[in-house]
Amino acid sequence: MIHAQRQYKHRNHPTFYVVIAILMGILVGELLNLTLANSDLSSSNSTLIKIIDCFSALTDIFLRLIKMIIAPLVFSTLVVGMGKMGDIKTVGRIGIKALLWFFTASLFSLLLGMILVNVFEPGSSLHMTLPAIGTDTGIAHVDPTISNFVAHIFPKSIIQAMASNDILQIVVFAMFFGLACASIGDLAKPTVNLLDSLSHIMLKVTSYVMHYAPLAIFAAIASIIAQQGIGILISYGKFIGEFYLGLLLLCCSLGFAGYIFIGQRVTSLLHHIREPMLLAFGTASSESAYPKLLQQLERFGCDEKVCGLVLPLGYSFNLDGSMMYMTFAVLFIAQAYGIDMTLSDQLIMLLVLLFTSKGVAGVPKASLIVIASTLSMFDIPEAGLLLLLGIDQVLDMGRSATNVFGNSIASALVSKWENSLR
Repeated sequence: MIHAQRQYKHRNHPTFYVVIAILMGILVGELLNLTLANSDLSSSNSTLIKIIDCFSALTDIFLRLIKMIIAPLVFSTLVVGMGKMGDIKTVGRIGIKALLWFFTASLFSLLLGMILVNVFEPGSSLHMTLPAIGTDTGIAHVDPTISNFVAHIFPKSIIQAMASNDILQIVVFAMFFGLACASIGDLAKPTVNLLDSLSHIMLKVTSYVMHYAPLAIFAAIASIIAQQGIGILISYGKFIGEFYLGLLLLCCSLGFAGYIFIGQRVTSLLHHIREPMLLAFGTASSESAYPKLLQQLERFGCDEKVCGLVLPLGYSFNLDGSMMYMTFAVLFIAQAYGIDMTLSDQLIMLLVLLFTSKGVAGVPKASLIVIASTLSMFDIPEAGLLLLLGIDQVLDMGRSATNVFGNSIASALVSKWENSLR
């Protein structure tokens, strides 16, 4: 009887439903693709198009609900974290530790991606007709200039930043606000307490929204497979497999770094964050996992104040999976065109990606925008980006989950370094 109760409890765990949703999404998507493969996808009256639109609507509802939570949650947790510290020096110390780790992890991600893509050379073995040079990629071009970077960091209006869900700008305003709260002490306590209450309310709202997550994940996966067919995974199998191997090696490396500092608790951390990771994987969105991730990190034992500061910063500066993807994509396209990039060019590319990627946080398809800008800087045809657009969603699933894992490790390590890991 006890065994049966435990089994029943296990089956009711949210992670179980998320896994089932992913598997069912693949199955239903492939059945739709096989059944309606002859439908005219260019016609708005196509049965498959109508079904895909329904799936897209279900996913869009979930992502909108998550985005509804993000701005107030990021703002309140960051301000409360800084306000409760009550000391500007403490805030500065934690911020510096976090940023040093972010840049170290980002640089390692880029280097690992560069090494693997040079070893595997996935582009050189892709037997496809390359798109004509000058072909429109449909991706907005953002010049990686200092003025654009600075303009994107500092908000003109916090209301505008929250309306557009620009996490980086919300973080900047919240840091100024939090520092002010920390500096004036008791006078700011009512405001900090109010925002503390708001953060707990938003986490409760999150628990309601998460009940809808399996349905949204099912719809997202089914939509991808219904449009592309599971055959897309076979056509690009080598590149997808090598990229996911790279992500696995990256996660193992970050996990090993975590093991050095927190020992076997890394296993417990992975157990706590598996649901946010699956959520990010299923929806191909790191943002969708943010509220649940914050909740799970605190349950793991990370300091609430540290998480409130490190996690929002991490979502702007520590997207390890995305960093690896950018290196993979640029060198893959160069190989596909037969362009040989020297070691010095590749190292310059790493530095360019390290800094320009921070300037487009919160922009839709930010990774593709940074890649397009980097390609033009090194005289690689931007049209090569079209080679990846068909599988970008599949790749985005892996890099989103890796981003979640990387930020979890960062939060745990900074909590440990602050001697506040419970």
